[in-house]
Amino acid sequence: MLKKTIRQILEDSRPYGWVLEPDAKRILKLSGIPVPKGKVVRSLPEALAAGRKLGFPVVAKAVGPTLIHKSDVGAVILAIADESNLQAAYGRLTEIPGCRAVLVETMEQGLEMIVGGRTDPQFGPVVLLGMGGTGVEIYNDISLRMAPVKDHDVRSMIRCLRARELLTGFRGNPPVNIEALVELVLCFSKLVVKMGDLIDSMDLNPVLCSPTGCVATDARIILANTPAKTENRLEEDNYCNRPSGRA
Repeated sequence: MLKKTIRQILEDSRPYGWVLEPDAKRILKLSGIPVPKGKVVRSLPEALAAGRKLGFPVVAKAVGPTLIHKSDVGAVILAIADESNLQAAYGRLTEIPGCRAVLVETMEQGLEMIVGGRTDPQFGPVVLLGMGGTGVEIYNDISLRMAPVKDHDVRSMIRCLRARELLTGFRGNPPVNIEALVELVLCFSKLVVKMGDLIDSMDLNPVLCSPTGCVATDARIILANTPAKTENRLEEDNYCNRPSGRA
């Protein structure tokens, strides 16, 4: 059963058609999915205080109902090294049309993965795992399974990725924490099933995976049956028609 707090967040987000990132990350955290430490701020003093508390370097992102594709409008600033740079970043972000607040978070490191899910009219809940980042549509290196997935399903999805060697260590790079990735996908799969037809899709991109763990550094939840429903980057026509491969 979906937690009352999560259901309320989804209901409060219906006027926008999607769940703003800070609220989406609240949902993830309540569901056992690791997210960066962060704080939503609405003034420069708040932003500087958040940076000091979190510890530099930090990430800053503009937050607003119209800013669904933040990277397209320069609404994400990474690796902010100190207070003076955070001040400049805050000024740039608050000048972006539609910015209502700024999210300041810890700067995470790791291999970029994508974890996605949707309730498909034909197949029901499905979960996607692949190589992530801004080039996800270019790489198209993904694996799909019907949800809920089990431990062996997630490991099979990993084996089906063409770039799987990047996860296990490639040319001297350390391997990522596979157990943490499996656990994250399992928690995500359960959440997709519980949300059911309340959502159109949910994407975590990127999920940064390192030897110590995996963290969902960005999250987008598109709600179903809302007037303000916005186009999903993982096109609906292709989401369930891509070959997933078999181990």
